[in-house]
Amino acid sequence: MVLRYRLVDADIGGIRFGISPLCELGLSLRAIRDPGAFPLQLGWLRRTEAARSRIDMTTLMALIDDRLWTPDFLNPRPASPLTRIDEEFAALEALDPDVFTHDLEAVHGRVPAPLRGDRPAAIRRTVRALRQLWDEAFAPHWPRMRAVLEADVVYRGRRISRHGLADMFGGLSSTVSFDGTVVSIALRDPTDREYAGAGLTLVPTMFTRRASAPVGDGPPMLMYPARGQGALWETEAVPDVDAVAALLGASRTRLLAALGQPASSTELAVRFDVTPSAVNQHLRVLRDAGLLTAVRYGRSVLYLRSELGSALLAAGGA
Repeated sequence: MVLRYRLVDADIGGIRFGISPLCELGLSLRAIRDPGAFPLQLGWLRRTEAARSRIDMTTLMALIDDRLWTPDFLNPRPASPLTRIDEEFAALEALDPDVFTHDLEAVHGRVPAPLRGDRPAAIRRTVRALRQLWDEAFAPHWPRMRAVLEADVVYRGRRISRHGLADMFGGLSSTVSFDGTVVSIALRDPTDREYAGAGLTLVPTMFTRRASAPVGDGPPMLMYPARGQGALWETEAVPDVDAVAALLGASRTRLLAALGQPASSTELAVRFDVTPSAVNQHLRVLRDAGLLTAVRYGRSVLYLRSELGSALLAAGGA
């Protein structure tokens, strides 16, 4: 079946990108429920296995069904790429109990047993379990994950400016197409749906294999696989970088090795006891060579090793 978003002139100008920590948190239940379907996130699953044993997984697993669908209250439409998880938790805590019930029934056909009974109490229990998942399994890794998501948003914006909307939409997933007016998304949803005149928000995520959309009739939103996931959980250890240092020089090789985690030039200058101008010069060269990605985060620019940079280090350490 196909979900169609019909864009009018105002909608085309209103296409925007957003990042939702809560959406990412909810969609991660897919990988926890069915690890084999998300091989790129096995590194995250391994790193968080012990932490997840301390979480109320009974409540969390009641949110997802056998099709790996999650209720729409876990997929809020982000207002910007800078959405904060505390803002989304506050909104979820204030969720109308009728919406809570409706969204669960839209996925499961009923309210799952762990979430039955007093609905405000069930909402509080859900938020508490999600906060546990965030604190134990997301917070330590979120800066790096967010850097990948933000880098994807920057990349898609460049595709639009250089090649147009159709090229950008075609690159999101093999199940997405755009004919100049209508965005079509092939889904497993049993009903055809069509929206017009409501704008469209595009949300990159680590936890979908192809394009996804809200289950119900919420605001138009398309969730798609973020680029750069393949190198996200690669090991940071580089046992021998002599070959790489011979090519790039010792200073640039040390920077490249350090940028398995996102960092700003100011942070790197302090860590390596060099001037910010020297760091910026090296970072510019590495980025121009395609070995780093750079995304703006507030007033700072965060740098992260690209897949090519990780491959170069891996080859040098082999």
